[in-house]
Amino acid sequence: MSDLPPCPQCGSVYTYVDGVQYVCPECAHEWSVQDDTAPAEPARVVRDAHGNVLQDGDTVVVIKDLKVRGSGSVLKMGTRVKNIRLVEGDHDIDCRIPGIGAMGLKSEFVKKA
Repeated sequence: MSDLPPCPQCGSVYTYVDGVQYVCPECAHEWSVQDDTAPAEPARVVRDAHGNVLQDGDTVVVIKDLKVRGSGSVLKMGTRVKNIRLVEGDHDIDCRIPGIGAMGLKSEFVKKA
């Protein structure tokens, strides 16, 4: 039995190698040999200050008074932030805070509610 992967399109086990591509004789699907050997990227996991895993749409609570850049206001400890969105970058969380507006937060300053 060959150690070639089955066709990702139809699942056929009768695939063969043609140069630098795999070919499925049943559905004529072709895909790169390199796709099979490429390591999968690990899923990014964002955790709060207590180690709980955060997801899009969660509600979090601010655990420390935070100064808001560009204004003289302060985001008080205990403020609930609903419907967060996880993003790439320095600040892990995008959210909208009532009375302040759209803002980016770091996950180390919040806990899951």
